[in-house]
Amino acid sequence: MSVPTFRPRLLLVEDDPDLSQMLAELLDEEGYAVTAVRDGQAGLHRGLVDDWDVLVVDRGLPGIEGVDLVTRLRSRGLAAPVLFLTARGTVADRVEGLDAGAQDYVVKPFDVEEVLARLRALLRPVGGAANELAVGSRRLLVREQRLVGDGDEVMLSGREARLLETLARRPTRVFTRDELLATAFDHADTLGAVDTYVYYLRRKLGKSVIETVHGVGYRLGAS
Repeated sequence: MSVPTFRPRLLLVEDDPDLSQMLAELLDEEGYAVTAVRDGQAGLHRGLVDDWDVLVVDRGLPGIEGVDLVTRLRSRGLAAPVLFLTARGTVADRVEGLDAGAQDYVVKPFDVEEVLARLRALLRPVGGAANELAVGSRRLLVREQRLVGDGDEVMLSGREARLLETLARRPTRVFTRDELLATAFDHADTLGAVDTYVYYLRRKLGKSVIETVHGVGYRLGAS
């Protein structure tokens, strides 16, 4: 049985068909789950209806221009980091793109290895991963493997803590069982372990702590 791996979800918004195909194939080989669209309107729709780990956006897009696209996505709650990949490379262009809400800006023609390194940096937690994560009205103390708040304290097992941490670090994202197995469990575990530990956490913390999204997987619940 093959071991599942975590594949960051990447939305690529690029109108050049040859460049889009090349980037999509390259990023797929590098382990990203890529969705490619070729105009700003499609980028806005997909950016809002799905959960993303990172976006790569061209500026000169038909429909909705790239800076406007990122501005709209940010105003509607998109939190995923954005990398502009564009031919517009003046200082004013860079400032405008970063002010719109992008985290990074790469000018075409680009070096593939640099783009990959910048994407890895965008997905890396800044200053190390936080030890305290919000779980509804409570807090998960990651290193201590315990949940505190509401006048109570609950100790968690290592696997329970890793599973809850994975969900809490991206609270709006729906994780498939394969993704949770790859991030929160040992290679010897099977998909059934995910369901088992979801059950354990619900038994300890309440049924609403983890939400089931039928046909997809799990995400952090409201409490």
